[in-house]
Amino acid sequence: MRKLALRIIDFFYPPFKNWFSIGTFRYLASGSFTAGSSIVAYFIIYNFILKQQDIRFAGHLITAPIAALGLEAVFTFLVGFILNKYLVFTQSNLKGRIQLFRYGTVFCTNILLNYALMKILVEGFQLYPSISKGLITIVLAIFSYFSQKYFSFRIKKDVQ
Repeated sequence: MRKLALRIIDFFYPPFKNWFSIGTFRYLASGSFTAGSSIVAYFIIYNFILKQQDIRFAGHLITAPIAALGLEAVFTFLVGFILNKYLVFTQSNLKGRIQLFRYGTVFCTNILLNYALMKILVEGFQLYPSISKGLITIVLAIFSYFSQKYFSFRIKKDVQ
């Protein structure tokens, strides 16, 4: 499965080889897949599962856009980690549990940023939630690339 996915991604690489390394291109491809699937998941959750209705949880009101964000996060975490670990940052020599913990740390940071930006764009600027989610995804994708490359999946230097 991994080899097939890499063959498909690498097939589209030649026109971009002057602009990106193969590793960066693979990150963009898998990140685009993750981002696209997260936007679709968000749309489905917000519109069809929550039916755009706010929910009450433990006596607190959670707006539908924020509830959809939380539900979509579980899906995105799993898809993103698997693609990054097995397709993009395969050279990392950190243990899988360390990668998972670090990925989770960056992911949680993204959730907090996502939450804050959703509040600002949807409730502050009255933008439609799906459009807000798309804009936020672009900003956080750039942050995530550098975080994953230099933190979650970095290549540990051997101490001699």
